Amino acid sequence: MSTLAEDRLFYEIREECGVFGVFGHPEAANLTYLGLYALQHRGQEGAGICSTDGKQLYIEKSTGLVADIFSDKRLRKLPGFAAIGHNRYSTAGGSSLKNVQPLLATFSLGSIAVAHNGNLVNATELREQLEREGAIFQSTADSEVIVHLTAHSRADTFKARLIDALSQVAGAFSLLVLREKELIAVRDPYGVRPLCLGSFDGAYVVSSETCAFDLIGAEYIRDIEPGEMVVISEDGVESLKALHSHKKAYCIFEFIYFARPDSFIFGGINVNEVRKSLGRNLAKERPVEADLVIPVPDSGMPAALGYATEAGIPFELGLIRNHYVGRTFIEPKQSIRHFGVKIKLNPVRNILRGKRVIVVDDSIVRGTTSKKIVKMVREVGGAREVHVRISSPKTIGPCFYGIDTPTRRELIASSHRVEEIRKYITADSLAYLSLDGLRASVPNPDDYCYACFTNDYPIRFPGEQVEQMELLFV
Repeated sequence: MSTLAEDRLFYEIREECGVFGVFGHPEAANLTYLGLYALQHRGQEGAGICSTDGKQLYIEKSTGLVADIFSDKRLRKLPGFAAIGHNRYSTAGGSSLKNVQPLLATFSLGSIAVAHNGNLVNATELREQLEREGAIFQSTADSEVIVHLTAHSRADTFKARLIDALSQVAGAFSLLVLREKELIAVRDPYGVRPLCLGSFDGAYVVSSETCAFDLIGAEYIRDIEPGEMVVISEDGVESLKALHSHKKAYCIFEFIYFARPDSFIFGGINVNEVRKSLGRNLAKERPVEADLVIPVPDSGMPAALGYATEAGIPFELGLIRNHYVGRTFIEPKQSIRHFGVKIKLNPVRNILRGKRVIVVDDSIVRGTTSKKIVKMVREVGGAREVHVRISSPKTIGPCFYGIDTPTRRELIASSHRVEEIRKYITADSLAYLSLDGLRASVPNPDDYCYACFTNDYPIRFPGEQVEQMELLFV
């Protein structure tokens, strides 16, 4: 896993990717383009689309943003009635073009393209085994392991081969597989990453989030269930219980940060409403006297609204975000490097000056960004007091299931008490939402993975050693 922190102006936790697919529509590639556009927040390093006309697969992919990659000319190279697409942000494998998905391969049963959201925790062991057996890998992405396992399987049918392959991998996967005449969607037995099924104009669509359905006018049907394989072909939709579902372990960070607020995920739950609930529970647990509540945009917005409503304190947009800062912003010369976080955020002085301000954010990772924001609100904005409230518990453990997080030693909360973090970020007070408060903010709280807050990982690693996994994902 490559955090690529050195390439960023300041660190943010990132999702790995988003997937989108269409079956049964003459404009499948164009619809997939729109779906990826709606899912751009899930990955900004590369994107790809693979289509089929029933005879062969066509693929176009590149590094960069969706709108920059897919010109009209490029989309015209993707004919057919079905397509899958992928937005990538590298975790396992790095960010080069060879790792941009979908991954395309041809073997005895025809051609397949694979788009994968998540991380496989046993990919290294499986890759070494396959290489010993003669497999030649074209990328360093863990997703390619699934392709080789499918090709090496001795099962009679393609569906049986794919099930055989997926039964050997451990980790998180919301997976789309395109063949000449069918589209297959599969979700891992824990359901870590979201995946949903919809319909549009007589066609079927599959997406990481429902916000992509909204853009094209598709109707949400239901989620792909944990361990379920959905096969879409000219014969209709076939549902198979492909993998035994041990327990649900939905990623709670999808609600805290990753998913778009307008999406409905994990059984049709609205992300925006959960984030407001996080803020309300935070206000109940960690009140403080103040004049106004401001969010760190954009992910802190709904939680700040919830906090302000519960606390009866005015909500203001005290920080304005520049949405046009690229991921690889060129660092200025040493003499003007103090611009730092101000390139992305700017305080509104007439709102903040002389006020006791509550700053609501979704998480603290290394603490460096929070420190810059507090300093900006106080020194540039002129706030009299700055109280930081975080709408999630302390992040103390890295994720191995498809999120780009730092190693444990880089997570400030893993080795520092709250008071030590408060002093470091120079806030007048600092408080996090409790784990109980987080659980109270979502329906069926036992259905979620809280490993980044508890170090209790639901999907076991080879050798059961978290420390060994950290070395593999650096």
